[in-house]
Amino acid sequence: MKPSLQGLAPASAGHTAARDRTLGARVARLLLAGVLGVAHTQAFAPHDWWWMQILSLAGLAAIVADSHGRRDAAALGYAFGMGWFVSGIWWLYISMHVYGGMPAWMAALAVLLFSAYLSLYPALAAGLWRWTRARRPDAPLLGALAFGAAWGVTEWLRGVVFTGFPWLSGGYAHTDGPLAGFAPLIGVYGIGVLAAAIAALLVVAVRALGRRAEPDAQRPATRAGMVALGLAIAVPLGGLALAPLRWTEPVGEPVSVRLLQGNVAQDIKFEQVGIDRSIALYRGMITAERADLVVTPETAFPVVLQDLPAETAAALREFSTGTGTAVLFGAAGMDSPVDYTNSVFGIGPGFAGLYRYDKHHLVPFGEFIPLGFRWFVDMMKMPLGDFRRGGLAQPPLPVRDITVAPNICYEDLFGEEIARTLRNQPQPANILANVTNLAWFGDTIALDQHLQISRMRALETRRPMLRATNTGMTAVVAPDGAVQARLATFTNGTLSAQVRGTQGLTPYVRWGNLPVLLACLALIGVAGWRRPGLTDSA
Repeated sequence: MKPSLQGLAPASAGHTAARDRTLGARVARLLLAGVLGVAHTQAFAPHDWWWMQILSLAGLAAIVADSHGRRDAAALGYAFGMGWFVSGIWWLYISMHVYGGMPAWMAALAVLLFSAYLSLYPALAAGLWRWTRARRPDAPLLGALAFGAAWGVTEWLRGVVFTGFPWLSGGYAHTDGPLAGFAPLIGVYGIGVLAAAIAALLVVAVRALGRRAEPDAQRPATRAGMVALGLAIAVPLGGLALAPLRWTEPVGEPVSVRLLQGNVAQDIKFEQVGIDRSIALYRGMITAERADLVVTPETAFPVVLQDLPAETAAALREFSTGTGTAVLFGAAGMDSPVDYTNSVFGIGPGFAGLYRYDKHHLVPFGEFIPLGFRWFVDMMKMPLGDFRRGGLAQPPLPVRDITVAPNICYEDLFGEEIARTLRNQPQPANILANVTNLAWFGDTIALDQHLQISRMRALETRRPMLRATNTGMTAVVAPDGAVQARLATFTNGTLSAQVRGTQGLTPYVRWGNLPVLLACLALIGVAGWRRPGLTDSA
């Protein structure tokens, strides 16, 4: 096999391999991978530099292509992951140390260990891709696509294994980029696949076209480089062409909404002074003015529903009945002395009784305690550390002639579950509403990242997303992912807006992640199939 046909492999592979056998060179490559991981984080909110992700993944693809085998490739992927996750989820330290009371050294160690676990997934992607390249060094374009496929499969695994932690999944970086147009078709994981494939295609193009002037340059390699460059340009252009498509249709008349942000300090939220303040504060904010829908943050009333003062409950019911306002408020549910739920409750003119939604996807350690980790949770000031899980198919809240599907905090990370809920509802909800309390993470990038996640859910479903938060980001997100209105963080205020629901199902809502996963597995299988006569260079 001629070296120039190996696409991502450098022309001087033998010379590079000999030089990189030194320990110093290997350490330098690992450090470079870590720096690329830190650069990758900058692609996400609050910077939103989507192009930075493509460049950083291109750098990763290039150094993995030059690696000495699967183990070396996996080590580079792991170093990339450590740079990415330590710089991207460091705010967990705030929740554990500042608000959870954990010693600083232990909180820092917990963040490092969690990042070390998450880094196994980019390590798997790099090792898997290096294996496919060794099997098919004659197919640079296929290899570039396989890089995207390996990245996508491992990102999906990170989102499902051990209940999943898909925070900073690659596709979120493109909420404001040209690839956002693909969200209603293939969702956040599909966008991540495309971004990684574009990165690898750029490496193929640069390396192939950079050899054009060399005496031994081969025409097939040059042609492959031109095709790779064309594809790398065509895919974002395709996303821009898809962006104006509506996919869903407006339904009914706009409804008036009021989203409440109480800005209750986390360090007193579950103390008696904080409980009393929250109850009085949100009672006043809810009843201040009528609207079609009023939404509070998660656990705005930081008590179980049965402990809500009778005069407060009566005031809310009287306000709802007298003004025709539907109220969706956060509190804990209790079905027995040991059976708690993280819930939102609703009252309104469109239904009798009390509406209730129980959180389905619980947060490990915060809302359920993994086996053997009771000691960890006991170190933190987290009330009610074990909740009961709600069902996936829960009905939406009726508001005038439309319906609203709530989700609580961490749940809007799981687009597949929101899509499944919508397609399984007899009449799919017209508006999504996320209620959350991010005060656990202080004034950090976690707030910006979570708003970006909610915007992706709006893009995938082509439905408005309402966000009511304790400290920020309280916002109204339009079906195209644009932020229609937003409150300043760490302020007490009410966000009022007119919001029109939508109806219809996007392809992503209909099919979820299955088409993308099948396509990725097929690509990896084809790339890993070795043609007779080829030798494995791993």
